Amino acid sequence: MDPLELVRLPGLMALTRGRADLIVGLVDGPVALDHPDLATGNVGTLAGTAGACRDNRSPACRHGTFVAGVLGAGRGARAPAIAPDCSLLVRPIFLEGRVGELPSASPRDLAEAIVDCVDAGAQVLNLSAALAGGSFGAEGELEEALGYTTRRGVLVIAAAGNQGGMAGSVITRHPWVIPVVAYGRAGRPLARSNLGRSVGIGGLGGPGEDVVSLTPDGEPAVLGGTSIATPFVTGAAALLWSMFPGAAAVAVKRALLLSPTGRRRTVVAPLLDAWGAYEVLSRGRVGRAMS
Repeated sequence: MDPLELVRLPGLMALTRGRADLIVGLVDGPVALDHPDLATGNVGTLAGTAGACRDNRSPACRHGTFVAGVLGAGRGARAPAIAPDCSLLVRPIFLEGRVGELPSASPRDLAEAIVDCVDAGAQVLNLSAALAGGSFGAEGELEEALGYTTRRGVLVIAAAGNQGGMAGSVITRHPWVIPVVAYGRAGRPLARSNLGRSVGIGGLGGPGEDVVSLTPDGEPAVLGGTSIATPFVTGAAALLWSMFPGAAAVAVKRALLLSPTGRRRTVVAPLLDAWGAYEVLSRGRVGRAMS
């Protein structure tokens, strides 16, 4: 099944391309801002940060550009291009190290990036980040940063991780965060996705197999995993909030997480149902729908 169809996004995407005053913070690698499919005028970098790629071969650049394509490529690109009219604010945390080196970030770096995005006006944060070992007290700083998003009403959507175990982190265990697991095209969670109680109760599944998106060299690529599934949920949240700008953050989150079977009792997060979330917000009259 097509990744967008898997999570019922096409109907919502037909109603809106997003709104420029809805800012999505992309906490990831730098992005190839000169890519023609990202030249929408709505992709920018946080002031004072090196958000544009310096080395197009680096994993950090390729990862950031790929995720940016899922969220903000122009419609018609070889990418999902979920919310091209929302403002995408790139706040890089992955360094452009040696080719072949997997990108990761420390808890302290991630905490700083989260606060920077919130202070810059982001309403939704996409964290497709793996955590490297941190220094003493750094996890406490990350918890404080996540608490800041809660108080400011900023939705945080984060990759659950690809270790294939019952694993959690200070991010995925936080009650305000929506952790995302990767689902295959057949509609089942991938074996490499992390599961767990916090993921099952407060998380969602997104397309994480054979997803096509952008690369810095201009050719499309195919990737998967939880970091690739995450922007599908982020994009859905951005479109919903664009349609219902008067909705509170908690209302958008509840609509996304609504389970048709009632209270969740498993360690497996259900698939995102973007159209179902739209219907929930429509019935709730939480804000005037706008395209």
